[in-house]
Amino acid sequence: MNDKAKLIGIYSDHPVQRWDGKAAAPARERVAEEVPVALVYNGLPHVVMMASPADLEDFALGFSLSEGVLRTPRELDGIEIVPLSEGVEVHMSIDVERYLLIENQRRNLPGRSGCGLCGTETIDQAVRHPAPVGAGPHVSHDALHRAFAALAENQRLNAATGAVHAAAWATPAGELQLVREDVGRHNALDKLIGAMISAGYSVEDGFALITSRASFEMVQKAATVGITLLAAISAPTGLAIRLAQETGLTLVGFARNGRHNVYANPVRLT
Repeated sequence: MNDKAKLIGIYSDHPVQRWDGKAAAPARERVAEEVPVALVYNGLPHVVMMASPADLEDFALGFSLSEGVLRTPRELDGIEIVPLSEGVEVHMSIDVERYLLIENQRRNLPGRSGCGLCGTETIDQAVRHPAPVGAGPHVSHDALHRAFAALAENQRLNAATGAVHAAAWATPAGELQLVREDVGRHNALDKLIGAMISAGYSVEDGFALITSRASFEMVQKAATVGITLLAAISAPTGLAIRLAQETGLTLVGFARNGRHNVYANPVRLT
C-alpha cells in the first residue's frame, strides 16, 4: 500500500476560497494530479490514458493483461518509464507475436480517465467476451464488508484529495492485501491487476473491490484475467451483469453500510 512518501507529486497544493455556510475565507487544498500516460509496445504507440502518476509499472502490466494485449505476464520482456515535460511514456518490450497482433489492430486512441472504451475502432474490439472464470473462493457476507471497511481506511490519496478511485484485493476472510488508487476507475483496477500479478497472487485466492460503479469494462477487465468475484460500492450496468453471468463471475453492487446486492452468480457468497 502507498505510504506518504509515494504521494509526493501525485497531488499538489492549491489556494482556494472556502465557503463554510456563513463566510468565505482563504484556504489551501490538496488536489489530485493527472498526467497523460502513453503505453508504447516495441516502439509502437498504442494508447494514451489520463492517470495518476504512480504505480505505472503496475498499470502497464495490468492494462496489457486486462485488455488482451498480453495473454500472460511472461510475454512482457521489460518496462521502461520515460518522464516527459507534460506526461510519461511507458515503453514495453513484448513477445513478437503479440506485437504483430496490436500492430495489425492499430488501436491508437486518446484515453480518458472516465472512459475505458473511447476510440475503439469496432464493436468487436469494444465488446470482448472473456473465457469463463474458475471456481474461486467462497466469501462470507461479513468478510465482504470487512474488506470494504478496511479499504476506506487505506485510500490515502483519496483521503488527501477526495478525487480518486481505489481498487483492492482481499483474502476470502476479508483481509486487504493490496490497494491501488487512480483518478480513473479503470486505471485503478489495471494497477491492482498488475500489482497482483507482479506479487504472485492467484486470482482464485481472493476477491476484488472497487470504489466505483461496476461498468461493463470493469467486469470485462476482471473476467479477462480470471478474477471470480468483483464487488463495487456503486451500481452495475445491464451489460456488466450479462457479461458477469456469461463468464461465471460473481458481481456485487451497492456494497455499503453492511448491505449489498448480488447481481450474478451468488454461489460464492455464503
